[in-house]
Amino acid sequence: MDAVIGVDIGTSSSKGVLVGLDGVILATAVREHEVSRPVAGHVEMSMAEWWDEFVAITRELRQNEATVVAVGVSGMGPCVGLADEAGTPLRPAILYGVDTRAHVQIAELTERLGAEAVEDVCGSALSTQAVGPKLAWLAEHEPEVFGAARRLFMPSSYLAWKLTGAYVLDHQSASQSVPLYDIRAREWYRPWVDDLVGEIELPELVWADTVIGGVSAEAAEATGLPAGIPVIAGTIDAWSEAISVDGHNPGDLMLMYGTTMFLINTLSARASAPELWSTVGAFEDSYNLAGGMATSGAITGWLRKLVGNVDYPTLLGEAAQSPAGANGLLLLPYFAGERTPIADPFARGVIAGLTLEHSRGDLYRAVLEATAMGVRHHVEAFRAAAGQVDRVVAVGGGTQSELWLQIVSDVTGLEQVVPRVTVGASFGAAYLAASAVAEVSIGERNPPARRVQPDASTAAGYDALFELYRRLYVDSASVVHALAGRAD
Repeated sequence: MDAVIGVDIGTSSSKGVLVGLDGVILATAVREHEVSRPVAGHVEMSMAEWWDEFVAITRELRQNEATVVAVGVSGMGPCVGLADEAGTPLRPAILYGVDTRAHVQIAELTERLGAEAVEDVCGSALSTQAVGPKLAWLAEHEPEVFGAARRLFMPSSYLAWKLTGAYVLDHQSASQSVPLYDIRAREWYRPWVDDLVGEIELPELVWADTVIGGVSAEAAEATGLPAGIPVIAGTIDAWSEAISVDGHNPGDLMLMYGTTMFLINTLSARASAPELWSTVGAFEDSYNLAGGMATSGAITGWLRKLVGNVDYPTLLGEAAQSPAGANGLLLLPYFAGERTPIADPFARGVIAGLTLEHSRGDLYRAVLEATAMGVRHHVEAFRAAAGQVDRVVAVGGGTQSELWLQIVSDVTGLEQVVPRVTVGASFGAAYLAASAVAEVSIGERNPPARRVQPDASTAAGYDALFELYRRLYVDSASVVHALAGRAD
């Protein structure tokens, strides 16, 4: 039978799926990895590792007897991967907003370019998510690398390059490359490009579902893929996740439960707010307001290691025994700074209300509630910025936790739709690949499987806790900023 492959390069792992043209997953493959944190605030990953894991995943998936007829890719972003003209990486790629190294350059560029001008042209403020400040950091701190750079890659575009030789970037990824992209004109903004990119030749802009070429003979030999089959440009993983669950229609809010939490609200017209990211969508004529929490599932992993690597089912069972409000605990989930809505790279995690009576179940529940509070904070910001939140669709590995889903619905007061397939970005990439060779509908391929309704009995308590959550950040900011300075 004919099938497509979708591969996503994520923060903690790379995942691939082999999917029949009817939408049935035939095989999956995963390669776990760790990002590099060479200095506090620096988060990087080898670009060569992206390709090596793609090769390993495709070779594993090719053990199935299905005939692969197209390939889709996606990956974390926006990232800054510099390479020479031949596409050879010059250094590890600097990752998205979890890398906070360029805070000085953010302030300097905001002052020089003007905050209002940046938001007007790009739709978003300069932040740790932005590409421009990281390029400025490289120009200042690694001038030899920056001077030798001729190509700028993100995971999806690097895989596309390795597969086809096409040097392209999708519009959605480009729209997060602040301040290099004009969100109205939907093209590179030359005045600031000329100012910031040096000798780098920026890639051609295409849409996520564009066929950019066929698998080259060299790539076919490396991966085992048939030479000549079409390759899709792809996009940033969160947008591919939204595609995977049909969560990219006006009024949809996609919640991506993963190592980090990402939120995408799809709109019929452009809207912007300085505390959020305003972007173009994965497809032409679509717009998004988006936000990202620097840590969510990462904190559950941290706590699990801290208490002796107890298995997740045990921790979830203990957390379920803790009541709403975690017996008086309140946690701020800013363990790696925070991206939106507070845009504070020096924010840090806070656990308030601890007593000798608290259990690890209380702590685990407090972590889940903290991520839910962060989601509510975003929902309020979306609505304040004229966003449309009519339907919430959940996706990602965290959707396997019924307790986490229920807590998010309870804290936000929102119903969540959980689709049949929650594999995420790799499934979205596979769908884009399938759309190049067949008439397909993601809504039909991945219909809703269940709905999570908020428990009205918890509403008043969580409303009060949310007010304390917002106050705790403001009241503790000066202290945690000082502590962040001492740790750095």
